[in-house]
Amino acid sequence: MSSSRSFLSLLGNLAGQVIRSVVSNRTSSPSGPTRQPTTPRSSGTTTAPKPKPTSGAKRPSGGTASESGDLIAAHAAELAARERLLEGDPTPGQLGATATIEVPPPAANALTVTYAPEKDGDPDAGEVVWTWIPYEEADGRGKDRPVLVIARHGRDRVYVVRLTSKSHDGDRDYLSIGSGAWDSKGRESWVDIDQIYSVHVEGMRREAAVLDRTRFDTVAAALKRAHGWSAA
Repeated sequence: MSSSRSFLSLLGNLAGQVIRSVVSNRTSSPSGPTRQPTTPRSSGTTTAPKPKPTSGAKRPSGGTASESGDLIAAHAAELAARERLLEGDPTPGQLGATATIEVPPPAANALTVTYAPEKDGDPDAGEVVWTWIPYEEADGRGKDRPVLVIARHGRDRVYVVRLTSKSHDGDRDYLSIGSGAWDSKGRESWVDIDQIYSVHVEGMRREAAVLDRTRFDTVAAALKRAHGWSAA
């Protein structure tokens, strides 16, 4: 009887070991087949690769401010040279010893503004004549324009004030003298009483007209107030 119980106990122990072994193997093994990683399906839209920068490409340079200024100055000089070339031969009063020049106004009481027009081919006080007048920049450029002769300046020269058709209403350095035969378009003219020029007798291109005494006296009075000269 005891032998039977021992045998049954041995069988029970063996069966327990077998069951524990089976359970242990199931726990350590995956519960299902191993799934391979899947590749995402394409949606049908292809993304273009980004272009790679070209190593040899260079960005344009704008240059420095100094370089830009030099280019502008060179261009301006070229235009000025072309303008002088297009002007052709110099006009009377433009170049040399007979050139028209801007001069400082004579001192007070050092000049007498006179009226002595005479159609003799020479520039006389009271006449409007044409000559070449340099620009204020004194860079070699200028313009042929009418001027009013106001007095003698030595043997071969006369003092003049320039005329302009540009309106200077309200400008105390300018005086309106109306229109005259010196302007073929009949425009109003203004006398610049501030700037004084010296014209050589051979620097006059032509006599344009004689300013009447009334208007000349008005100019003489304005010059007297501005510079302290006398009038005759």
